[in-house]
Amino acid sequence: MNDNRIMAKKPHHVIADLVQRLTPPVLLLLLAVLLVNLALYQHLSKVSVPSGKAKVGYDVCPHGYFRLGTLKNCLPWLSCEAIRREVHKLKRVGEGAVKKVFLSEWKENKVALSQLTTPELQEDFLHGLRMLKSLQGKQVVKLLGFCEEDFLILTEYHPFGSLKNLNQILNFPKYKDSNTWHRRFLLAIDYVSIIHYLHNSPLGTFVMCDSSDLDKVLSQYLLTSDFHVVVNDLDALPLVNRSAGELVKCGHQELQGEFVAPEQLWPSGPQIPFEDSLMPPYDERTDIWKIPDVTNFLLGDIEGSDLVRFHLFDIHVACKKSPAERPSAEKVLDSYRKVLTSLVRGTVMPGTRDML
Repeated sequence: MNDNRIMAKKPHHVIADLVQRLTPPVLLLLLAVLLVNLALYQHLSKVSVPSGKAKVGYDVCPHGYFRLGTLKNCLPWLSCEAIRREVHKLKRVGEGAVKKVFLSEWKENKVALSQLTTPELQEDFLHGLRMLKSLQGKQVVKLLGFCEEDFLILTEYHPFGSLKNLNQILNFPKYKDSNTWHRRFLLAIDYVSIIHYLHNSPLGTFVMCDSSDLDKVLSQYLLTSDFHVVVNDLDALPLVNRSAGELVKCGHQELQGEFVAPEQLWPSGPQIPFEDSLMPPYDERTDIWKIPDVTNFLLGDIEGSDLVRFHLFDIHVACKKSPAERPSAEKVLDSYRKVLTSLVRGTVMPGTRDML
């Protein structure tokens, strides 16, 4: 009788003993997996989500000074005399209505030299220079010098050119590792960061008026060699002074098309000819309307980009509402960063769930 009881209990003892022996290694393995994934997530969060802080080294020079390339010391913006003597044009790399841009060389550094195209547009040229001087920061192309007498502006050279070249650059085999939803989304965050900066600059609220179509918008921004975005063209940057009731109009011609915000369209219909004096002014929320279209281009058509678009759907719908209902650039930027954090978490944690 006792022997039978002992035999009946034996399998239970064996199972319990087996579980007891296996449990510590299994728990240790699961704990290790969790810790590895947690460390990865924390690392990616720190690396991937822009914090809004300037890059180390950019702002170490006081206003009116710059550093370039391997230079260790800050130098004052180059004067007319220095530009005439030390800067040498190599070739023309771009031309717009206001400026011609030349790839140039200064003390073995490649630089961009912008020159006024026609005297009739010198006020636009000088306005762009004033904006470049006043708004220097990580979001704006670095100013190296200027000469108002000769209508010249010297800035840092970015070989990738404008954002219009993005798809072409990322299609090169050399940069295929950067052609990801993650990198492209970071570019979109850079773009919205610039809009937020211009809407909340130390000088007030500015509107990016050279934005009547997608190509025009993209041409205002440069793609840096480390795949960031800086604004380059600030010629058409009127100021909104809401407290004084001063709004803006982007030029004196009629704007058309779906890309521009509805409030930028002539409201009286085709029966009444456009008249600039009768066109109602508007504010910076015209920039918000255009954010979804620019972001759509930046995300491209690659694996993962549609998932990003899905997560941005609600904020992009809000951007297309009436001006008063549109979110601020700050709110759009906050939404973008939250989506990035969520998606980065999603790329790390599924492996953990599968292993569990």
